[in-house]
Amino acid sequence: MPRTELLLTGADLADGTATPLRPAEVLLHDDRIAAVENPGTLPPDIPRRDLTGLVLAPGFIDVHSHADNAPLLPAHDTTKIHQGITTEIVGNCGFSLAPRSHDHHDTLTTFLQRLFPPLDITWTGFHDLFAATDAAGYVTNHCPLVGHGTLRIAATGMTDAAPDDDARRTMRDALDEGMTAGAFGLSSGLIYPPAVFATTDELTDLAGVLGGTGHYVTHMRNEGDALLESIGEALRIGAVAGRTHISHLKVTGPRNWGTMRAALDELDRARHRGQQVHQDVYPYTASSTMLTAVLPAHYLTGNPDDILARLTSPKGRDELATTINATTRWDRILIATTASHRHEGRTLAEIAGTTGAEPVDALIDVLVTERLRAAMIHFSMHEDDLELALADPHTAIGSDGLPPGTGGKPHPRLTGTFPRVLGRYTRDRRVLDLPEAVHRMTGLPAQIFGIPDRGQIAPGKIADLVAFDPRTVGDRGDYADPMQQPAGIPWVCQRGRTVVEDGRYLGHRSGIRLTPRS
Repeated sequence: MPRTELLLTGADLADGTATPLRPAEVLLHDDRIAAVENPGTLPPDIPRRDLTGLVLAPGFIDVHSHADNAPLLPAHDTTKIHQGITTEIVGNCGFSLAPRSHDHHDTLTTFLQRLFPPLDITWTGFHDLFAATDAAGYVTNHCPLVGHGTLRIAATGMTDAAPDDDARRTMRDALDEGMTAGAFGLSSGLIYPPAVFATTDELTDLAGVLGGTGHYVTHMRNEGDALLESIGEALRIGAVAGRTHISHLKVTGPRNWGTMRAALDELDRARHRGQQVHQDVYPYTASSTMLTAVLPAHYLTGNPDDILARLTSPKGRDELATTINATTRWDRILIATTASHRHEGRTLAEIAGTTGAEPVDALIDVLVTERLRAAMIHFSMHEDDLELALADPHTAIGSDGLPPGTGGKPHPRLTGTFPRVLGRYTRDRRVLDLPEAVHRMTGLPAQIFGIPDRGQIAPGKIADLVAFDPRTVGDRGDYADPMQQPAGIPWVCQRGRTVVEDGRYLGHRSGIRLTPRS
């Protein structure tokens, strides 16, 4: 089969290493980069594409995605490819789509439906899951993690009881199977049931399966009052795994604002001790997660009927009002998506105001009528903390967008994270310079996770590339209308094949599932 060649000309090159921009021509041979040369160096008779006025960069790598289900959807998920993202780390926050045990199939199904749209779970282990997603095809490259929450459900169900020796062995074996199948590491989400009930020892036991060279990726136990203690726990677990990655590093709650410097100092001290530690950030001061995260942990054991019974009992309602009413800003909790699509785009304070109810009763009503299938946006962070974390050289970029297919009004980070970094925080606010911003989206995440042959524009690398206009690139979605395609990203290619042309997705599932570099 003849080799295909394409010469990319006219662009300024941001090669993923944080070195200054420079004019360059990039020659593609089939799916790889064959040469990177000064303009006018390569033969003139090669077919060429003129990218004048644009910056050419490696395809962006989203280190914190929840698009595990994207391959299984009939529609193509274009929320990432339109941002120039060509690779995603999935399976974050303890949520992976495998393993599944027959004993706890229904528990896993209801657990996943709080985050994902309904799934027909026919697989058992990761080999079966990956066979299904490989057959369906990928819009972007996927790098999967094994979720601790899913491991725990497969072994013990939704319980606050500590797993016994047999259950721990089951979890270790399932993690080992996932790693053998090609996973990139272990993730945890320690604010979500059942992981919220796990001890540090349980997690350290699992980290030992990674053999001192793996990745422990964590949504920490607390991102507010106990932030520093939670960092300490993450570092202890990550030291056993080999590498620690803090998901969506943030400081939540007004009384905690200003402590980001202390958090970054704690991570730096670990690096000085020789630990491999990184973190990711999304460029917004609002978070997003399941609405059930508002509830105290002990409300969330058992099946959905158990949880709903607690919420609707007079005792449960009164306890909830006592425990969370005084510390919750109801006007800062915005309903993003629900199963019925009612209430979307309204705060709990607004919902309560229209009915004359107390906000805690509005919360209960939404959870009960939607059978717990609701997601929220929580306005809880300060811009100064965000910019400090973003400026840290060990920070990569992750969208943390809701899974595709849920509908509603999800957090705009789903469609706007990467162009927002390039526009608001690079061009406008100058928190990062442009080569460094590109490095945080490309070379740095490839280095952190050992993603093979991506993250740089250099001979021999895979030709996953994006061209963007530095003058106009930016996010266009907001909390009222989040599903807006970003501006200023006209061209994306994967393995040398154009997949976005003039800002229009061409309909090719050109991604693949990647496996870690050994």
